[in-house]
Amino acid sequence: MTLKIAVPKEITHDENRVALVPRDAERLTRSGMEVFVESGAGLGADYTDGDYEKAGATVVPNASDLYGVADVILKVQKPTETEASGHESEMMRQGAVLIALLDPLRNPSLVSRLADCKLTSFSMDMVPRITRSQEMDALSSQSTVAGYKAVLMAANRLGRMMPMMVTAAGSIIPAKVLVLGAGVAGLQAIATARRLGAVVKGFDVRAAAKEQVESLGAEFIDEHLQEDAEAEGGYARELSGDQQERNRQVIHRHVQESDIVITTALIPGRPAPLLVTKEMVGDMKQGAVLVDLAAETGGNCELTEPGEIVQTDKGVSLIGLTNLPATVPVHASEMYSRNISKLLGLMVQDNQWSPDYEDEILDATCITREGEIVHSRIKEQFRDQAAT
Repeated sequence: MTLKIAVPKEITHDENRVALVPRDAERLTRSGMEVFVESGAGLGADYTDGDYEKAGATVVPNASDLYGVADVILKVQKPTETEASGHESEMMRQGAVLIALLDPLRNPSLVSRLADCKLTSFSMDMVPRITRSQEMDALSSQSTVAGYKAVLMAANRLGRMMPMMVTAAGSIIPAKVLVLGAGVAGLQAIATARRLGAVVKGFDVRAAAKEQVESLGAEFIDEHLQEDAEAEGGYARELSGDQQERNRQVIHRHVQESDIVITTALIPGRPAPLLVTKEMVGDMKQGAVLVDLAAETGGNCELTEPGEIVQTDKGVSLIGLTNLPATVPVHASEMYSRNISKLLGLMVQDNQWSPDYEDEILDATCITREGEIVHSRIKEQFRDQAAT
């Protein structure tokens, strides 16, 4: 039986990405699968229904018809409520497979719903950071976009130019940029700010980040860095209270000197660590800009308002927009589509659904399976909640 792949239109507000671009849809159809795309699914990323039809996909007029034929559903955002038809997951037929950015550690009620709907689900934000899975790492690809766009948004908001210039009207001093967190988003922010001509400093609690930051031409802040906080998979772990306070003291001084501050620090499954207090914001330069890429998980800045751009009485702009990749939908979709296609490739052999659930990548990304919650960390989270 031919495997049927479905790509719905994203209904989350301001989500312009699409899970599968025509280029990858053509690859799937050439391999013998059938691809169904909801009408208008790619328009936010500049892909028309005609582009998908040329790629061999079938365009379906609405989501209910799409979900009715789907064996495997590819999405960007996790399923959500619709005004007309209820929750998206309840429109999917039992036994179907869902692959999306589910953020399961912070959405236990969604995990329970997926299990109740007898869906097998894989979360693109749970791909392990190992060599084999680099092409599937959606967190990294989308963080690349976010780091890039964060600098452009800050530069656009800043009332001065970024590079040093020598003009007939005098010399212009370059802007000073501070990037807190040197993961994928932070490193891309550093590279982008450097390309724009700014003087850039980077900070991270992981000692290994020093070489990466300096390789991009930025200065690494390592004053009083006494505790290396690198955890499994290259992520940062939570620091002790004393070390957090020492770090904030160091950060405070550099925040005062900066025209732009970009914060990117995240801890998987936990609220974002507080890096910039309201006192630090109060000491920032008049007209400075802070972009908080951790806004969706609470923010690295104490005064961040998720989803909003606010300005303090001193004229400091705080940008807490929560979905920057969706503001660069063409390339964000291209990269995500490649990620999800590569993960799908692990599960399909000879056009048949045949995943090896013992594969370390699939084991790390599979959340529910035919109505059961199977991910070990999430099962443990449910047990802990039941015990309290």
